Amino acid sequence: MCAPGLEPWLHQEIKALKFANVERQVAGVRFDATVEEAWRANLELRTAIRVLKRVTRFTAKNEIELAAGIEAVDWSRWIHPDGSLRVDARSKESALDHTLYIEQRTKDAVCDSLRARFSVRPTVSLDDPDLGIDVHLYKDRCTVSVDTSGDSLHKRGYRRYQGRAPLAETFGAAAAMASRWDRRSPFVDPFCGSGTILIEAARLAGDMAPGLFRGRFGFERWPGHDAQGWSALKESVRARGALPKKLVLKGSDVNPEAIAGARENAEAAGVASNVVFEIAKAETIAWKKGWNAWVVTNPPWGERVGDERGADTTLKSLGDRLRVMAQGYRFGFLLGKKGLDRSLGLQIEAREAWLNGGIECEFVTGGV
Repeated sequence: MCAPGLEPWLHQEIKALKFANVERQVAGVRFDATVEEAWRANLELRTAIRVLKRVTRFTAKNEIELAAGIEAVDWSRWIHPDGSLRVDARSKESALDHTLYIEQRTKDAVCDSLRARFSVRPTVSLDDPDLGIDVHLYKDRCTVSVDTSGDSLHKRGYRRYQGRAPLAETFGAAAAMASRWDRRSPFVDPFCGSGTILIEAARLAGDMAPGLFRGRFGFERWPGHDAQGWSALKESVRARGALPKKLVLKGSDVNPEAIAGARENAEAAGVASNVVFEIAKAETIAWKKGWNAWVVTNPPWGERVGDERGADTTLKSLGDRLRVMAQGYRFGFLLGKKGLDRSLGLQIEAREAWLNGGIECEFVTGGV
């Protein structure tokens, strides 16, 4: 699963991992994988928010068919009988359309199935379940999956400082990837905030897996989990990553607290040696001529930070300065509404529609 709009980049990542039968879908990418490959997907995917494993599909036109389909599954493969679970449901164009009711009936069916076999039943945990279950109904066709990830994969584990309206790590990685950065040229974020885009760019360039800092994944709680095999995989992936010695990444922000927090986050993420932060106003930065850098950023555009009129003025000033001082640079901007790129006054070569926290955004790229 991924945020709507990021499917092309998730698809690219999964293809690079050489998983079988990869198929792009809405808000996600389907692929065939072993349990061990699901481990790797959780560890290495930068734009995914969850990795779900499908366990059954059946027709469910009513609650009786739903319960029967759920009870037919051997749930002891993924949860101890006295463990805890959480069910999340989605429904579209189906007779069963009340998601809270679907969740309740699914939970009851799982618990009834386990109690009939083991004389004990799981409990519900909304915050920290042993097993997450995803139920998706579309035109009365029910797909039931177990969540291999646990917490959302955007929670990398390195963020010490949040700041105001921080960009999710998955979007930070997507911005670096969608900018078509070559992973060698200088990379600059003039509105860096807590440093997410820069940190994700650095770890991308160093082939450093995003999941290495996480405390635990969902599959680690499954009965029979191979802890030794999982540990060996993590160590092999950890040993592979290394930051390019000459890689230069620069971030700036007008907020001293944000810069201090960004430095703390970069240190925790293991990339502080390659990222330089400074307190500066984006519109007054002295851009180095002939540097041929990438400028990739999520500027304040009025929805969550700043105001809309101020965003227009800021982007116009930045665009004017880039045209004068930064010829040959490439850029990628995450903007909060269509048409805001006109304030930049730069030639847009490509656009992508992203849904960021429920807000419709555009990611635009081009050259100065």
